[in-house]
Amino acid sequence: MADILSNSGTDLLLGNEAITRGLIEAGVKFASTYPGTPSSEIGNNLEKISQEVGMYFEFSVNEKVAMETAAAAASSGVRSIVFMKHVGLNVAADPMMTLAYSGVRGAMLILTADDPSLHSSQNEQDNRIYSKLALLPMMEPSTPAEAKDMVAEACRVSEELELPLIFRTTTRVNHARGIVEFGTPEETSAKGRFEKDTARFVNIPAFAKKNRVKLLDLNRKAMALSEVSPLNFIEGEGDTGVITSGVSYTYVKEYIKDVQILKLGFTNPLPEKKIAEFIKGKSRIIVVEELEPFLEDQVLRISAQNKLSVPVYGKRSGHLPVEWEYSPDVVVRLKDLVKMDEPPVPLKPVDIKLPGRPPTLCAGCPHRGIFAATKKAMGKREAVYCSDIGCYTLGVQSPFDMADFIICMGGGAGAAGGFAQVTDQKPVAFIGDSTFFHSGIPPLISAKFNGHKLVMVIVDNRTTAMTGHQPNPGTGRDFGGVTTEALDIESVVKGIGVDFLATVNPYDVKAASKVMKEAIDTDGVAVVISKMACPLELKKQRTLVIRETKVDQSKCIKCYTCLKTIACPALVKRGDEVHVDEVQCIGCGMCADVCPKDAIGVRQ
Repeated sequence: MADILSNSGTDLLLGNEAITRGLIEAGVKFASTYPGTPSSEIGNNLEKISQEVGMYFEFSVNEKVAMETAAAAASSGVRSIVFMKHVGLNVAADPMMTLAYSGVRGAMLILTADDPSLHSSQNEQDNRIYSKLALLPMMEPSTPAEAKDMVAEACRVSEELELPLIFRTTTRVNHARGIVEFGTPEETSAKGRFEKDTARFVNIPAFAKKNRVKLLDLNRKAMALSEVSPLNFIEGEGDTGVITSGVSYTYVKEYIKDVQILKLGFTNPLPEKKIAEFIKGKSRIIVVEELEPFLEDQVLRISAQNKLSVPVYGKRSGHLPVEWEYSPDVVVRLKDLVKMDEPPVPLKPVDIKLPGRPPTLCAGCPHRGIFAATKKAMGKREAVYCSDIGCYTLGVQSPFDMADFIICMGGGAGAAGGFAQVTDQKPVAFIGDSTFFHSGIPPLISAKFNGHKLVMVIVDNRTTAMTGHQPNPGTGRDFGGVTTEALDIESVVKGIGVDFLATVNPYDVKAASKVMKEAIDTDGVAVVISKMACPLELKKQRTLVIRETKVDQSKCIKCYTCLKTIACPALVKRGDEVHVDEVQCIGCGMCADVCPKDAIGVRQ
């Protein structure tokens, strides 16, 4: 991590580090999140430094709770931020929509980190649309430096309007690096007071009707602020106008020549008068933005309302795509409309056929054991495997084939109930420990309440692994001056009153398969907790004990059960022999446990 606590100077910062520095300089004193890429590094940074800078920070149980806690802080006059990846805002949208009616007293930023091209996500959605749906102001930075500086301006506008403000980033801003100049942190209070105002903060229908009208008035005020905002500026000369925002602006600046650019940073509400004036007298307008034609459709409307007959090019004209993030190769599609610098010619591919390297479960990952145990226990019985969002999603790969249905966090557990009701197939829902606390408890309660006959497998690897090993309620917390005890998953499940409950060691595949068979045969709701720490987390804690593992070639009959069942990358074939890659192997013993001839030995 860069030195984001420095009092002055410049540094080369990751976008998320720059945003963290921006929070410090803006005097934000309350932050909450549920981890999700590409926003995760903000939380990882705050976990380390929040106490030092006088900020309270928490990993909330899910994005909805994170939104609600930050809203309470901001409603008490304390500057706050809630941040999440784009799909997280779907979870938090319920409180956000009504929060727009009540507003806040201190600044509140809602950072949504969108993921064009789905680098680490299950969908590609444009969360700018939420700003129009909720009638909330929105800002979008284009670079790490701008992201840092924009935090303070976003807080100022949020407080002036007394509204939460959507701070929309994308992967290429979050994960780019740039030179950032440090400023002086603003002094604000970490303590506030909630002044009661029932008509404002209790949105029953009678009050909400009035607050809806108030919100519309604030939206008009926000448009006036957008018209004069320094974040919306014009540069360059030319009779062709380019309207752009976000990271797309950087591609326009680098490759498109002899045009006038209207760069938009305050993107909801748009500065309609400024846009109309910009369009006048141009021979053509080009709108360059990633994902949906959010700006383009409004530019077309503004043109029509102002009777401006200037042609508009972009997604609607077919010149630019709706899908995926942009690159120089995408922007070059505009070369028939504008003068352009040629983007760098890609290096010619080397004529070497390299093997594909899809993501895979790590060597010694305990999920391998529970997948193997489940498959053995299920036998020839027909099943539907409902998976979820996490490392265990990789169970979709052979030889496990343990992901038939995935939609969202907690979605597999909910869907399992539906499959139980309408099919004769046995539904098995895999869900991680962090995801269980995030959104797995309600569907388990629903399954018990509605009599759904299913198996939930909670793969408890003692961390929130895929997003960077953040703590969760099952691990407890020990940072920022707050220490709490871990919640016991078994006790939580026991309180629901399920029909079968057991905890297994997934490294003991034989024993786990026997338990899984009992669970599958249960006429009701069965829960199996597969409990074993992620080896990467143990490495991080420097507590991983590596045991030597070897294959006795004199005993090996080359049945390859170990490869077919566990498929660990630490097991390799050399000719027709199976060997152990000592660099990768941690000595978990899963391969030894499934070997029918005891040919694999693990030194105790």
